[in-house]
Amino acid sequence: MIAQVIVDVVHTNVARPFSYLVPDSMSLTVGSRVLVPLGPRRVDGFVVGLSTEEALDFPIEKLKPVVKVLDDYPALLPPLLELAEEMALESHCPLSETLRLMLPAAMRTGRIQQKKALYAQLVSGVDAAAEAEKQRRAPKRATLLRLLADGSAKPVADLSALVNEPRESLKALEKSGLITLVEREVFRSPDGTDAIARTVAPPLTADQQDALGTMLPALAQGKGAFLLHGVTGSGKTEVYLSMVQKTLTMGKGAIILVPEIALTPQMVRWFVSRFGPETAVLHSRLTDGQRYDEWRRIRLGQARVVVGARSAIFAPVEKLGLIVIDEEHEQTYLSDKHPRYDARRIAMSRSKREGATVLLSSATPSILSFAMARRGDYTLVEMPRRVNDRPLPEVTIVDMRRELDSGNRSIFSRLLIQKLHACFQNGQQAMLFLNRRGYNTFVSCRKCGYVVKCPQCDLSMTLHREHGEDGPQQLRCHMCGAVQDPPDVCPECGSKYIRYFGSGTQRVEEEMHKLFPQIQTVRMDIDTTRERDAHAKLLGKFGRGEAQVLIGTQMIAKGLDFPKVTLVGVVAADMTLNLPDYRAPERTFQLITQVAGRAGRAQQPGEVIVQTYKPDNPCIEAAAAQDYRAFFEMEFSRRRAGLYPPFTLLARLLVESEREADAKAMAEQLYNTVQTYLLSHPPQKKRTLMVRADEAPVKRIRGQFRYHVLLKIFDHPDAAPLLALLSELTSLTNENLRIYCEINPATMM
Repeated sequence: MIAQVIVDVVHTNVARPFSYLVPDSMSLTVGSRVLVPLGPRRVDGFVVGLSTEEALDFPIEKLKPVVKVLDDYPALLPPLLELAEEMALESHCPLSETLRLMLPAAMRTGRIQQKKALYAQLVSGVDAAAEAEKQRRAPKRATLLRLLADGSAKPVADLSALVNEPRESLKALEKSGLITLVEREVFRSPDGTDAIARTVAPPLTADQQDALGTMLPALAQGKGAFLLHGVTGSGKTEVYLSMVQKTLTMGKGAIILVPEIALTPQMVRWFVSRFGPETAVLHSRLTDGQRYDEWRRIRLGQARVVVGARSAIFAPVEKLGLIVIDEEHEQTYLSDKHPRYDARRIAMSRSKREGATVLLSSATPSILSFAMARRGDYTLVEMPRRVNDRPLPEVTIVDMRRELDSGNRSIFSRLLIQKLHACFQNGQQAMLFLNRRGYNTFVSCRKCGYVVKCPQCDLSMTLHREHGEDGPQQLRCHMCGAVQDPPDVCPECGSKYIRYFGSGTQRVEEEMHKLFPQIQTVRMDIDTTRERDAHAKLLGKFGRGEAQVLIGTQMIAKGLDFPKVTLVGVVAADMTLNLPDYRAPERTFQLITQVAGRAGRAQQPGEVIVQTYKPDNPCIEAAAAQDYRAFFEMEFSRRRAGLYPPFTLLARLLVESEREADAKAMAEQLYNTVQTYLLSHPPQKKRTLMVRADEAPVKRIRGQFRYHVLLKIFDHPDAAPLLALLSELTSLTNENLRIYCEINPATMM
């Protein structure tokens, strides 16, 4: 047999299958990982095809043999291999690059080994009680025999917790032929999952039953794509759990995607409590060993329910029956690393290939998804009421301009301070949302207007203070992580009029401590959640009532469920409205509506205070009313008038290079190529509303200069050849620059 192998090396020179001879003693299947010779070295590879000697067009003697098989089973399932080939074709990248998405990184590097543990077990036929009686002079051995009396194998580590230093005694018992000591593989579990207690399903509400009644027939047939639109607190998670339960009874598996790692601990707790060890967890905060073992449990069929962030869409679930995408509107489902992908689109591709049902869900669906549901691409399922008909929280908009006019210079309005007092007196909890971390959002010279920017990125740096107002200060870039000390004088004009502007989560936390010194707070943003399991620890502290206030960025704005939260404060509701992006109103509406939905989810009613300098903005008014349909109709009309998606496609070719001249020259070359194509293809030119070459809104990120060619195209079958051309142009990537093709990108920045 001859194996066609893609070597795990990302380079155009080796971006094709190589043929290797399969030794007679070796058993290989498509999808196996192998070690093969490549020039003077040995490299890992993936078997993508098998053929016989007759298929060769050169002498078999010239073939080098496969050195060895790296796993006991094929690492790549056939559908995932097909998916990797599809993604490589679309992204114009080597297949090895997309194959890497399918496996834990540590598995490819060989750094991770299977974890072994020593187990002790009574030899079959041995009377443990009788033998223990004979060990009167060795009480430790007698105790161990009694602990092993049931005949099951027990980890020596567990026995050590009951018997002090048992190893010598165990070896003596083994030498006597009474027990056996064997090494077994053990899986490293994500922290905290072992301690989650099992629960039973609660009675379903009428809305939940109706939703399931619509979707379960399609699930049974292995097809269908649904958009579940349910208000915050309507019990959408219980619908997921019921769908997964039905999937498991059909002998199939399920993948549940969440947009933020912050949501993962809570979602994991719900699923582990219902499905126990059949639940696996995949996200970037696991250790290499945990991720490797969770992946292997899925691949070996020991875990059929996968909960995780974006990359979990590649989990090796056999007989996939259901994919759930929670908070489907979130842009975190789009990967901005090469090869770029949209987890929602990958979900649709996998579902069609593997016969699975897709369930997209949100209280604030994206405009594109809701429009697709209205035209029939998805089946719309709605849950308009909260569980037990609990009321939606009462929302009050506060005009911060009037607060300023009346002399209040605090970042908190008088009404929010008053409501916080009442909340704490009643023994309840509050959440404060501000979509900006740090202390001050930028540092500027009041004399000349100079703003301190990152030397690697075309973005202003943010002031951070480590320990309150008088603590050490740092300027940090939120894009690349660069750090520097704040200047004492202006680098531009030399004046001492350096001032700090804006507020971030650190400033909100400090103001809380000044106003309510006795109140404990938890702050959740990227700065406080860098450590492994930080999300679970911080949310656990708040959930146990050890803190009364949770302060955070968008990671606290969705999905979280804390029964004692009765007050939510949106500190600066219009912060996202000013972004140079046509979706700014949509994102503002989503954030306000989602964070408002954290209040009043149990017996006590909820209140929401929305602070804004634009109280009459229709987007903020719709969010305060929590009226998604009203917002959708308004935003849909605005986009129709401006010819924005879903009425058009926004496409761009993004060029990045360390040398600005190279990036600019390539953007101009791409622009000319597109214009030449359009001149010779009138049907495509007719569908193209705009072609423009320009520097990207953020010109430099992480030392890379960025230029783009931006197109606005009518969404029509005639546009397909033009989109294909844009995709093909990414192949002009070279060692000096990289080109990306983006269709309706997550951000235009």
